[in-house]
Amino acid sequence: MSGPAGFRGEYRTDDDARAAYSEAAGIGQAIPIAVAVPIDADDLVTLVRWAAAARTSLIPRGSGSSMPGGAIGRGVIVDLSRWNQIGDVDVSTRTVRVGPGATRGAVESAARSHGLRFPVDPSSGAFCTVGGMASTNAAGAHSLKFGSTRHWVKSIDCVFADGSRAFLSRGVEPPRGNPVIDRFEALAATLIPAEAVEPSVHPGVLKDSSGYAVAEFARSGELIDVLVGSEGTLAFFVELELALIPVAGATSSLLSAFSSLEDAVVAAGRARASGASACELLDRTFLDVAASGGATELPADTEAALLVEVEGAYTTDAAEAARAVERAFRDAGATATRLALDGAHETEIWELRHAASPILARLDARLRSMQFVEDCAVPPERLPAYVRGVRRILAANETRGVIFGHAGDAHVHVNPLIDVGRPGWRDRVERILTDVTALAASLGGTLTGEHGDGRLRTPLIPRMWSVTAVERFAAVKQTFDPLGILNPGVKTALPGERPLGEIKYDLGLSPLPPKARAVLDRVERDRAYSSFRLALLADAAK
Repeated sequence: MSGPAGFRGEYRTDDDARAAYSEAAGIGQAIPIAVAVPIDADDLVTLVRWAAAARTSLIPRGSGSSMPGGAIGRGVIVDLSRWNQIGDVDVSTRTVRVGPGATRGAVESAARSHGLRFPVDPSSGAFCTVGGMASTNAAGAHSLKFGSTRHWVKSIDCVFADGSRAFLSRGVEPPRGNPVIDRFEALAATLIPAEAVEPSVHPGVLKDSSGYAVAEFARSGELIDVLVGSEGTLAFFVELELALIPVAGATSSLLSAFSSLEDAVVAAGRARASGASACELLDRTFLDVAASGGATELPADTEAALLVEVEGAYTTDAAEAARAVERAFRDAGATATRLALDGAHETEIWELRHAASPILARLDARLRSMQFVEDCAVPPERLPAYVRGVRRILAANETRGVIFGHAGDAHVHVNPLIDVGRPGWRDRVERILTDVTALAASLGGTLTGEHGDGRLRTPLIPRMWSVTAVERFAAVKQTFDPLGILNPGVKTALPGERPLGEIKYDLGLSPLPPKARAVLDRVERDRAYSSFRLALLADAAK
């Protein structure tokens, strides 16, 4: 397939380049028809206008660290990872302008050099891009106090599906005369009053990255709120302006054990009410894995543990806040608590949160940790029922799994361990996904608190949302992208689309070209997601 006339960036259709972009951090595999790397915004406009004329789909991509398949697809992958510029930090307004390819880690480093921080901190923060974070409305451990990405995005320079470009800023009327914006303004006239009557939300859920944020838009009237979390289906992000806050004066942490999930959930609510900056749940399954690697010393009857961080202006303030949480946890039934009132001890207890992955890698070489039910969130009071339900589903399918997550938000990550050499493994994966989806729906939950719908969860949206909400999502997509060229199959399902396409761990898949396979293996092994894939491919050819 020939590339667009006048396109100045790289446009590759060779097998190695296409295969190098066929996988991301999740379980899916999809070989694109081409890879495009635009040089600048004008080059991107050229590409988008060509795609609109040719009816060719475009899949925006940053570092490829996303889980649910939104960064892979059969169309043209558009790699924006090298648009990683970071402007001067404006200390007076506490803002910074960045390219979509700037990593969260680099932005945080730039902000901290001025005594500021970007408080949204997904665990992939060292290598995920800000464009990707805005695309999925990413969150992280500290979303308990600071929320998800959406409210930290102050402005967006974007390119729409017709190739038009607009600069959107909070508190400023969107530019008139842009056909996409004008169409959405017309839709908003009916959308806003309809949302007031029947809002598109999961009541009681504290974090939600599913669907389009039409309820949030109806509340704020800010077009940015619709674009953030849209997973590349409504526009490309050329540049983003982020809000920053001062760094914390001091922090303290504590690790508490509980003999029941109910006690842990009550305690998590008290941590949330106290203003804790983070409250992480480590379920018994997680603790069992950690214990197998010698990573934990908790009472034998521990059903769950909570790992909490608090902030204060001074060390004494943070220490007192931690002690106050300790007292609240004791009243809620904590059986043991370990305080960490200085940096060294905090690092030590937070290492437990990150202990599972390397231990899992050593359990059994045949097992693959598959992230396909990894992001559900439920109303906080229903968290014990959700965790117990997941345990039952895994046990019924003779599958071991690790359960952990953001207890303060009732947002749970589940990593089933699948033996891909065992007959019927794919049927087992499909049953687990089906049953967990039904469980989350029965509890009024969402399938994605922070990772996005992607191609994995989009076909399941009708099971989780009302008919009215699904119709509104489709109307938003049609308004912004009537030709359906931007990341089709994400947010609004294509006819016949299924949740589980090709799974990259499937031993029956045709092997990828050796150089591309080496690149993808290196990225996964070294967590090198922020590395430019075509450069890695060139290195592999040497």
